[in-house]
Amino acid sequence: MSILTQTNFTRRSFGLMASAAILWAGNVGGAIALTAGQARSLIDAMVVDIFKIIDSGKSSKSMYGDFEKFFNKYGDVPIIARQVLGVDSRRATSRQMSAFTKAFSGYLSRKYGKRFREFIGGRIQVDSSRAVKSFFEVKTTAFLKGQAPFNVTFLVSDKSGRDKFFNMYIEGINVTLTEKAEIGAMLDRRGGNIDKMIADLKRAG
Repeated sequence: MSILTQTNFTRRSFGLMASAAILWAGNVGGAIALTAGQARSLIDAMVVDIFKIIDSGKSSKSMYGDFEKFFNKYGDVPIIARQVLGVDSRRATSRQMSAFTKAFSGYLSRKYGKRFREFIGGRIQVDSSRAVKSFFEVKTTAFLKGQAPFNVTFLVSDKSGRDKFFNMYIEGINVTLTEKAEIGAMLDRRGGNIDKMIADLKRAG
């Protein structure tokens, strides 16, 4: 069982829902053109869009497509996918990376879209934004019905040319590393065959 699956499901699903756009912080470099205010504005807008989807009245299955669009709008999905695949991304062809990125985005939408309704009536408060090395850390607090408030931290960068979040921590738990372990286990079950793992990922979630 992964670290994240040992936590409350609502917290887990929030994390991947908001994220699923994820990268190891140490790989982000370069000069900062982004400001703390812009990083905070990105997360403010993201929170609004999260609850537009949640409060839309659609069935969970109908939300999957909306949420996949959300991931691609706010998350640096190509970088996320490469980081989650880890060292195996170095041997993957460009075709495989493209297929994996698409399959990973859909997988997250299905996996966590099933539980979106648990967020109805909740709210997310954006607390602060500050520069950390070559990226920004935006801290938020999630208030969900029936749950104690919990902290969610987003890491934001413009390295890809647009302001995106590339990783997040839920009460100190690194979501990138959790999903990296999940994908690694799937790849191990297929003896390291990337194409077979991608085929499995398309059906998972």
